[in-house]
Amino acid sequence: MSFRFEYDEAAGVIRHNDRELNLADPEAFELISRAWLRSGWDTKYVYGFSWLGRPVIQLPEDMMRIQELIYQLQPDVIVETGVAHGGSLIFYAGVCAAMGKGRVIGIDIEIRPHNREAIEAHRLSPMIALVEGSSTAPDVVQQVHDRIGAAETVLVLLDSNHSQHHVAAELEAYGPLVSLGSYIVACDGIMQQVAGAPRTESDWSWNNPISAVQNFLKTHPEFEAHEPQWPFNEGTVRQRVTYWPQAYLRRRSDGN
Repeated sequence: MSFRFEYDEAAGVIRHNDRELNLADPEAFELISRAWLRSGWDTKYVYGFSWLGRPVIQLPEDMMRIQELIYQLQPDVIVETGVAHGGSLIFYAGVCAAMGKGRVIGIDIEIRPHNREAIEAHRLSPMIALVEGSSTAPDVVQQVHDRIGAAETVLVLLDSNHSQHHVAAELEAYGPLVSLGSYIVACDGIMQQVAGAPRTESDWSWNNPISAVQNFLKTHPEFEAHEPQWPFNEGTVRQRVTYWPQAYLRRRSDGN
């Protein structure tokens, strides 16, 4: 979608499609946020944050929203595909430590030695298990399954290879782990929105996590697209400003 708007700071309005929107209008916020997300992509905004000493390449609002969900769910296990520098693993482990419940399993096709060393030296490392290998390889999937008890509540986040094919395979592999009422989250659907921008590929308009999610939902009625409720909101904004659009899939039945 292409759009144009004019920002009049003095008047406190934006002008869009021959309409004038006050900055207090949630629609104005959505338009400005969309432009901000694209600018943030082009400037690599998310590459400027760390959490308890480790780089965390995530949009801050996405981290805030996922911790809200973690606190609501109180999971026994959080599984994340994609480790990188380990910042998000440390973040999730820290939330678990604050709750007094839970642990984290991180999976990556290659955990670079300096990242592994930093994660394993971190004070939260006792709450983190690392599994190296392709997240969709049968032996890796089995290793993860073997680390989780049948009665444990599980939340899964997919943040490794974001191609449609790979995310589809991860959804199939890790969907069965997700507990009733919990979620599998397919991160970085922003790819669809920023296709054509710097650092993108020409096929991102369809080759992205959102496409994988939409196909998965067609054949897996035990899951539904479901935006977690915000536990607190006294403002007028009702939609996330996110790199993870259409990411949240809630398990609503056991599939039998």
